[in-house]
Amino acid sequence: MHRRFGDQVEFFVIYIREAHPTDGWQVESNERDDVLYKQPTTLAERTEIAGVCALRLDLSIPTLIDTLDNSTDLQYYALPDRLYLVGRDGRIAYRGAPGPFGFVAAELEQAIERYLVEQG
Repeated sequence: MHRRFGDQVEFFVIYIREAHPTDGWQVESNERDDVLYKQPTTLAERTEIAGVCALRLDLSIPTLIDTLDNSTDLQYYALPDRLYLVGRDGRIAYRGAPGPFGFVAAELEQAIERYLVEQG
């Protein structure tokens, strides 16, 4: 999707609070995949974990970091993950359902196509 629309739409990953920290609700898949992090208490810690995440997932799009007060997460109801399309006017043009089951890339792709047609 980024390859297809990257010259028309800006893509970002926003790293929010850790969904399954070792000092919180840990899940087996994180233990199996060695994704073992405490909930960060400083922006430097959160930034470091986001960097590791971006490397391990081989992300090709920029990763932004949410603030420690989780302002982006709270404003966009992002936990655990969610897809958004924000229009040039700052309005939300598409909001996917909460992940992991609502994380449907094909829906976002269709929303981008519609948005670009509407924008001319």
